[in-house]
Amino acid sequence: MKNIVKAIAIVILFAAFVPAQAQKNVKLGHVDFNKVIEQMPGQDTVKKVMEDYSKTLRDQLQAMQTELETKYTDYLNNQATLSAIIKQTKEKEISDLQDRIQAFQQQASQDLQEQETKLTTPFIEKAKKAISDVAKENGFTYIFNNVEGFMLYTDGGEDVTPIVKKKLGITQ
Repeated sequence: MKNIVKAIAIVILFAAFVPAQAQKNVKLGHVDFNKVIEQMPGQDTVKKVMEDYSKTLRDQLQAMQTELETKYTDYLNNQATLSAIIKQTKEKEISDLQDRIQAFQQQASQDLQEQETKLTTPFIEKAKKAISDVAKENGFTYIFNNVEGFMLYTDGGEDVTPIVKKKLGITQ
């Protein structure tokens, strides 16, 4: 009986060992994807466009807030002398302006996000292609982004960031 158990254990170990040997060697690498994107040529232009667009939206919001403050101050200063209908009209005007400001803030936030996506997508796609090319050219099975938490543990692996940067023509 003991021999049968030993034989079964050996067969199980052998069965587990053979597929492990048959698998191809896995080569792992990691890259700092954000660093690659930040250092790509043209990113300074993207940052400038985003800063200008953001400033335009902030200036418009500031103008709206100034208008609201002016109307509200005027309303408070003249409240005692206003007729009921004018008072009601001014209150509605202030309320509508507050609603417009809130809607503008929400839309501006969404527009900023869409603008950033529109401007950065070509860079992301180009970097992904470079990483794919580097992986194929250098025999990597997997490449992880080591900054964004996509790799929980590493005991080595090869940092392919310099190779990807070279592929993209980044000299920094």
